[in-house]
Amino acid sequence: MTSEVATVKTEKQPTGLYILFLTEMWERFSYYAMRGILVLYLIKVMQFSESHASKVYGAVTSLIYLSPLLGGYIADRFWGQRRAIIVGGILIALGQFAIASNPTLSFLYTGLFLLILGNGLFKPNISTIVGELYEKNDSRRDAGFTIFYMGINLGAFICNFVAGTLAEKVGFGWGFATAGFGMILGLGIFIWAKDKYLQGQGKKPKKLTKEEKLEHPTNPLTTEEKQRIAVIFIMAFFSIFFWSAFEQAGASLTIFAEKFTDRFIFGWEMPTSWFQSVNPMFIILLAPVFSKLWLKLAKKGLEPSTPAKFVWAFMSLAFGFLILVAASYVIQTTGAKVGIFWLVFAYMFHTMGELCLSPVGLSLVTKLAPLRFASLLMGTWFLANALANFTAGFYSGYFGHISNVQFFTWLVIMPVCGGLILLSIKKFVIKWMNGIQ
Repeated sequence: MTSEVATVKTEKQPTGLYILFLTEMWERFSYYAMRGILVLYLIKVMQFSESHASKVYGAVTSLIYLSPLLGGYIADRFWGQRRAIIVGGILIALGQFAIASNPTLSFLYTGLFLLILGNGLFKPNISTIVGELYEKNDSRRDAGFTIFYMGINLGAFICNFVAGTLAEKVGFGWGFATAGFGMILGLGIFIWAKDKYLQGQGKKPKKLTKEEKLEHPTNPLTTEEKQRIAVIFIMAFFSIFFWSAFEQAGASLTIFAEKFTDRFIFGWEMPTSWFQSVNPMFIILLAPVFSKLWLKLAKKGLEPSTPAKFVWAFMSLAFGFLILVAASYVIQTTGAKVGIFWLVFAYMFHTMGELCLSPVGLSLVTKLAPLRFASLLMGTWFLANALANFTAGFYSGYFGHISNVQFFTWLVIMPVCGGLILLSIKKFVIKWMNGIQ
């Protein structure tokens, strides 16, 4: 087994990271604006039942995370990451404008279809380029992905104050249109800066000559590469336990905020969609802390392994839902709505868990994946999110059909079980990483 020691460089991050940070920030502004108002739009405008709206939400978000498999394959084999990002961004903007233009089923489903296709091309490929800015065992990588992740959540934080407020106070069409313009802005930044700052990464894949094809007809994977790919699949599987619970934020937790939370502050009613900004607010506050923490621990040789970080993520998420179990018990016994801080504190612990899993998982894929399969395996990572979002939407359909205490108790049990199982196989997973930290 080869041992690859992490290279500790200057803490300064590549300039290209901040270009990708801004591009992803505006794309996520677009996505989370849609995510924050979709269920409310389906219920209030399209007259869907809460159960139907939750299931549509789950199906859409699961397909959005399934489509990167196709987008990663297209980029790896034909277009390269840059072209895939540009085409994907255009489709996303068109999808948002389609939903904004006409409140009918045909425009709704056309728009959602374009969003699914566009996300499939955009999402895996921008994350892949981030990974390509670093050498294989560059110690800045996890910290860099945490900074990149802060960009994701900065967009998610801003969008609900702008698009969410317009949707609820002026009209939902304005909310979706604002999301479309956000995507156009991000696309403009990427097109302007890609050639100057991305170090040549993400271009169209080089075609092999006839001699190269004869010399390497199948380019077989080594044993170490196979084991590392297996680790990606194992960790992706465990992430399903996390995201199935976490993604209640867009469905059941939105309904909880709408129906069971006292949103009045000094006589002013806080829009329900604003709760979608609580999680990204904590990401913005805590991501720099986690980024510096991983770097400090890495310098001292004390940084936890990726599986250990995942276990911490599961436990933090479970504690967040335990807070909602307590809140639901208060509602059940008093018959009154609860204050906003129950949800705020739950989201805080969810966010701490997210920072131990999501950017770390993205970094893991770029470290372990063979370069020729980088975007495809990033798409595979998002496949786990697809399955989790489908599960989340399906389970959200039970909200209101069983007691809130029961509903949230199961969301405590699921991540705890996932974390304990992963803890039991942690040494095996680390062994198959073959020296990658």
